Amino acid sequence: MTLEDLEQIVATRAQASPDESWTAKLLAKGPEKCAEKFGEEAIEAIIEAVKNDPDKLASEAADVLFHLLVMLRSRGVSVAQVMDVLSARQSQSGLSEKASRTS
Repeated sequence: MTLEDLEQIVATRAQASPDESWTAKLLAKGPEKCAEKFGEEAIEAIIEAVKNDPDKLASEAADVLFHLLVMLRSRGVSVAQVMDVLSARQSQSGLSEKASRTS
C-alpha cells in the first residue's frame, strides 16, 4: 500500500455518513479536532518508540500515518503537495534546508 492508496481510502471514507465512518465523524468535527487526534496518535507512537516495542510502534505508526492524512484532508492538502515539498528539499542537505527556513 502507498500513501496515495491510503489517501484514497481516507477520501472514500470521508464521503460516508459520520454515523458509519470514524473518518467522516472526525472530519465533521473540523480541522482542529483532526489535528488533536493526530497529535494524540503521534504521542502514542513516541511512547512505543521509547519503550522499544517494535510491534506496538508499527501499529502506532500506522495510526499516525492514517490520522496525518485525515488532518491533511481536513485542510485540503494532498499527499502530492507534501511529496512536492519533499522532492524540492532533496536538492540540498537537511542542515542547509533547515537553516533556510524562517523562524
